[in-house]
Amino acid sequence: MGAITGQQFLHRLRQSPPTLYIDGARVDDPTTHPATRNMCLSLAGLYDLQHQPELRDLLTFEEEGERYAMSYLVPRTREDLARIGEAHRVRANYALGFLGRAPDYMNANVMAAGMGADYFSACEASQASVPGRDFAANMRRYFEHVRNHDLCLTHALTNPQVNRARLASELPDPFIALGVVEETEGGVIVRGARMMATLPIADEILVFPSTVLKENADKSRYAMGFALPTNTPGLSFQCREPFDTGRDPEDHPLGSRFDEQDAFVIFDDVLVPWERVFLLYDVELANKAYAGTDAVLHMAYQVVNLKVAKTEAFLGTAQAIVDAIGSGGFQHVQSKVAEIIVMLEIMKALEVAAVANAQPNAYGVMTPARGPLDAARNYYPQVYARLPELLQLLGASGIIMMPGKADREGPLGPQISRYLQAGNASAEERLKLFRLAWDMSMSSFGGRQSLYEKFFFGDPVRMHSALYEVYDKAPYVERIQAFLNRSAQPAGVAADD
Repeated sequence: MGAITGQQFLHRLRQSPPTLYIDGARVDDPTTHPATRNMCLSLAGLYDLQHQPELRDLLTFEEEGERYAMSYLVPRTREDLARIGEAHRVRANYALGFLGRAPDYMNANVMAAGMGADYFSACEASQASVPGRDFAANMRRYFEHVRNHDLCLTHALTNPQVNRARLASELPDPFIALGVVEETEGGVIVRGARMMATLPIADEILVFPSTVLKENADKSRYAMGFALPTNTPGLSFQCREPFDTGRDPEDHPLGSRFDEQDAFVIFDDVLVPWERVFLLYDVELANKAYAGTDAVLHMAYQVVNLKVAKTEAFLGTAQAIVDAIGSGGFQHVQSKVAEIIVMLEIMKALEVAAVANAQPNAYGVMTPARGPLDAARNYYPQVYARLPELLQLLGASGIIMMPGKADREGPLGPQISRYLQAGNASAEERLKLFRLAWDMSMSSFGGRQSLYEKFFFGDPVRMHSALYEVYDKAPYVERIQAFLNRSAQPAGVAADD
């Protein structure tokens, strides 16, 4: 099938809807439910981009006569990586960078895991001689399956936040965290829950090993990797309160269209067929799966491009506010906009460095350099909170006093047009712009984005610790030692000269 259209995506959702629960009721059809239909339409629009004539060669590639989404391309050269990065940015611009788990994020994961499938053959539970139990072959086939059908994936990594002081096996109920109940001839039975499944409006869920699995033994029922359709019997998604409240997109320009939803996933004795199992019981393999296949780097590369697009959107909105109200002559205003420019250029430079220093990995995949990506993963969560704050400072009370579309069309519409105009924009133009700034920085949608960015890559302290552990600091220590041991006199110069 290859790269699909938006209508094909919507048709799949109608035929096989994920088992979603919102506001105490099951969502029978996400394409018509008021809390999810607009997100479904937005995802359909994202799939349609790859069929626009001017974007076709940017967002897709041809292989053996079939067209596939660019995010499935196996990069063999730095030029391939650059093409993938450009496609990531084009897709990210569709939602101004506010669609954090767009399909190309997980596509990067399954591409890298599929190419690094041999990693999973080291799992003791894998049996190459038994059909369906060869985990490496399962992973390769799954990548091809996802690519060939252009599937939309969600994923869930962490255990429920019950008692962080205890291991999953030490909780009163050993199946609060998702674990293996038993093996059967047809597969494994799993029970428990996982957080956090962003974008549960998806075709399938990939339950990849957690990167922070803490167990005392080498083998654990909590170490696993598998994939399932989102309508699998016994599998349910409990969603949070929706941010799409049915308001006009002019009033909620982001929240009304791009509420990707978040959910925790409940597995009620769910059968995972053997051919969908990629890893089982091995704690060490589970904890190193992302690094061992380099999936973490290809996912991080998508994220850095996404954050570039998002920061560009903040810069554009900030400058548009300045232009509208004529505040650009003030130095403190210029300073605030300059802060955004610096953040943007740092993220762009890290993306460029990741490609320029890319190298083929053990599986022959051209892989972006880890150093710049790790820097971006640690830098952006620290500075993101400043971006919505800068919009608030630039817009001030204007981001509060914002009558909606119905107000502009109501009895006081003429007064709104008169009193809420800007120096360089009509009231309608100004209010649309300030509504966007509000949705980016102050609405429930914007508030969720701020928290999401803090923990996008994981706990910030743990991220710093991981960076400390993996970064090669030895050459710089050696340089200092060489300097300290160097003679104070330049070579060839006598002390009495």
